[in-house]
Amino acid sequence: MLVAHHRVLRGKEHGRAKQWAVLVTGCPECGAPAEPHSCEELFHVVLALDHSRRPPRGPLHGVTVSCFLLQHPSRLPAPDRARTWAILHAYVNEGLTAVTRLTEGMRRANSHQNRAAALPDIVTGVPTPPLGPTPTAFSVTINDVAQDGTFPAVGFPERVNAWATATVAGWRSQ
Repeated sequence: MLVAHHRVLRGKEHGRAKQWAVLVTGCPECGAPAEPHSCEELFHVVLALDHSRRPPRGPLHGVTVSCFLLQHPSRLPAPDRARTWAILHAYVNEGLTAVTRLTEGMRRANSHQNRAAALPDIVTGVPTPPLGPTPTAFSVTINDVAQDGTFPAVGFPERVNAWATATVAGWRSQ
């Protein structure tokens, strides 16, 4: 589903001011433009790049997935929100090393070799995610991280950091 937004553009034609109304479609969950790539399309691209496990994208896989899911909460079962929130909280406050420790612990708990262990719903020391209404616009979205749709390696960690910070801020402002 796309949401249409009207944007007024101003220009000049032969020295006279002119206005055009442009219909822009966007993602109803995060507010990103839906063209030239939808959020879903961009998510599949970044997942493919993440799964290479090579820097700069691979180490940030948990962060990128958490950002995407918290900005598109219809794809995130409510019980899983605490884990994605914990990943972003760890990343924004303590950096990638903290995320690596957290996700390794989650991976071990989710292993087929450890069926008796349950994934925790709440991570010690991390505030619970906000339960209010879900935000519908963020200052940084997957579209910004993708740039031209290819998620260029140069500057990728900085763009993911901005995305994570914007996602946390968006949820906290609700």
